[in-house]
Amino acid sequence: MNSSGILLIDKDGGWTSHDVVARVRRLAGTRKVGHAGTLDPMATGLLIVGVNSSTRLLTYIVGAEKEYRATIRLGATTTTDDAEGDVLDRAGEEELAAVADAAIGSGIAELTGEIEQVPSSVSAIKVDGKRAYARVRAGEDVVLAPRAVTVSEFELLATTRSAGAIDLDVRVVCSSGTYIRSLARDLGASLGVGGHLTALRRTRIGSFRVEDAPTIDRLDVASALIPAPDAATRLFERFDLSEQQARDLMHGKRIHVPDRADGGGDPVAAIAPSGQLVGLIEFHGKEARTLVNFPTDEVATA
Repeated sequence: MNSSGILLIDKDGGWTSHDVVARVRRLAGTRKVGHAGTLDPMATGLLIVGVNSSTRLLTYIVGAEKEYRATIRLGATTTTDDAEGDVLDRAGEEELAAVADAAIGSGIAELTGEIEQVPSSVSAIKVDGKRAYARVRAGEDVVLAPRAVTVSEFELLATTRSAGAIDLDVRVVCSSGTYIRSLARDLGASLGVGGHLTALRRTRIGSFRVEDAPTIDRLDVASALIPAPDAATRLFERFDLSEQQARDLMHGKRIHVPDRADGGGDPVAAIAPSGQLVGLIEFHGKEARTLVNFPTDEVATA
């Protein structure tokens, strides 16, 4: 398959992101496949996969805002901050009964906005060149440094109380790099009863939604592929090039746009007169330079 583009896939539980990539490689008949934003095997929902040269878009897709639906269980902590780990501590029924709805609301509010978050020790973050989760599995104690993230929306949808737990169904909109497992852990800690994640579903990445994504067993690559120009212009501002500007960018030259207002340094999708994606460019004042080019044989030139 020589076509380039991205695929929206609704990942099933039990699959790793790598499993999905391996299946797409077989279905698309190409090794040039990658994904943007890992989902744990327990998690379901939207995974964006790049095919052929559109893998170059993935670095920029990873940074897009994300939305999740999740279930947080208050009443126990686990080794992985989710249901796949071993239980470390469990709160008593009286402790759980003492957790008021107002306190839950306050705890959620404290974790909304710009916050400092310590990622889960079993995350894929590299520590001295080795994944944190691999160090944990090898018996090491791993404590990661806190990082600034933005939780723009943290909405409580439903509360279910039982003898041994309080389950919170929530919706979270957040910046790239936010760990929903860590939100569950930190909410439980602030309430004094512990917490972990029991369900996670990613529903949106940027403007791409899971409602538009087939599961892997229903995927038809040819019909589902979103061409690179369409994908790029859904993510970024579109800039239509002249033939000369397209040639200049493809040869590594900067272009000058006299009537351009400063765009603030965000990536811009540069589209040739043929409709093909030349690349992503960045404006500084009235000059633009290439951030990433796409193959010239995918671009019609004069």
